[in-house]
Amino acid sequence: MNKNLHHIGLLILRLGFGGLMLTHGLPKIARLSATPIVFPDPLGVGSGLSLVLALIGEVLAPVFIIIGLKTKLATIPALVTMFVAAFVVHFNDPFAKKEMALLYLFAFLVILLSGAGRYSVDGYLANKKK
Repeated sequence: MNKNLHHIGLLILRLGFGGLMLTHGLPKIARLSATPIVFPDPLGVGSGLSLVLALIGEVLAPVFIIIGLKTKLATIPALVTMFVAAFVVHFNDPFAKKEMALLYLFAFLVILLSGAGRYSVDGYLANKKK
């Protein structure tokens, strides 16, 4: 297989899933200014902290994933957020309700295992050290 196609595939995966995750996270930012904060608390840490953790997993981490900076580390909050969504928040829901969180979970798992690829800040920095 052409090695370049591998890196292009990782770029598409990062841009696609990172960008789509932002569509779930960005609307939640407005909830930070609500008093009181109304957000599910599936882990029992409080609605405010649950919202902040969700924003880290759905906004901050995807931005790092998209640009490919500290990519493997950035996938961890995104993975945890999707795990909680699929197996805690939607635990009693039908599979169709869990499916989207699972798709994101598996995509971020592939990124965690594969890294960002050549077309990323991580790839640029690794090349620069050589």
